[in-house]
Amino acid sequence: MTRRRIGVSLVADAYDFSDFPAALDEAEALGLDFVELPLFALHLVAAGRVLDDRVAALAAVLAGRRLAFSAHGFLDVNFAAAPDALPAHEAVAAAMVTVAARLGVDRVVFHAGRLPAGTTAVDAAAAAAREVDALRRLGARAADAGVLVVIENVFRWNGRVTASPAELAATLAAVDHPAVAACFDVGHGAIAATEAGLDLAAEAAALAPFARHVHVHDNFGRPAPERFFHPSEALAFGAGDLHLPLGRGALPWDRLLAAGFPADAWFDVELNARYWPELADTVARLRALLAAAP
Repeated sequence: MTRRRIGVSLVADAYDFSDFPAALDEAEALGLDFVELPLFALHLVAAGRVLDDRVAALAAVLAGRRLAFSAHGFLDVNFAAAPDALPAHEAVAAAMVTVAARLGVDRVVFHAGRLPAGTTAVDAAAAAAREVDALRRLGARAADAGVLVVIENVFRWNGRVTASPAELAATLAAVDHPAVAACFDVGHGAIAATEAGLDLAAEAAALAPFARHVHVHDNFGRPAPERFFHPSEALAFGAGDLHLPLGRGALPWDRLLAAGFPADAWFDVELNARYWPELADTVARLRALLAAAP
């Protein structure tokens, strides 16, 4: 069996990239295979234009590492945006693919489309068609650049609705492009399943065959009903997208990681920065779970 690649989403976003060397050193010391770069936070694109000098400076920081790289693209990109807004979203996404290629990034993550609550069925169908077309166009650009685009399942927030994992699988089947795959965020999937009254195992089984990238973090599968005074209070209630270390939440990891992921899937630990002291333990737990998975 192919050994699963394991990595971590870096907590490093200094404007001058001064926090990257220590973060990369830590990832290498843990024996990780890759790191996920927070490209959305690094001020590398301005009004859709790639800032060549900043990309070159980051490339110099990354050079010489034994690590492979994935990247998280802009979180605000919405491939289901309204027709008048969609061109700007596509331009920014295309710029991110260009940045990823220049940095030697293997794959870049974008979020699935979001729609306002109350969107009619007719408007939702039109938005879904726009998303499919936009992802095909981005897939063509990504293939030319040698980059894989992976679309991440999310959940409802700020009054927006989005695809369930199974619905995202249907979108990707419609896109049907070799340079466009899924990023299954397990924690997001658990919250989305609770919101919509869905079976998490069935949702995972539907998306897993498309998921060449997996975001790994724990929670309790409970939506956050309100904004908590302090993150510790959200943890006390077990609510929201907590990005906990493995074992701190309640997700059935042994079953979820056996959902049928492709042999070349990458598994990325995505911890909230406050839990960073527990990174090594989470990596060890993930290694053990993947070694036991069929």
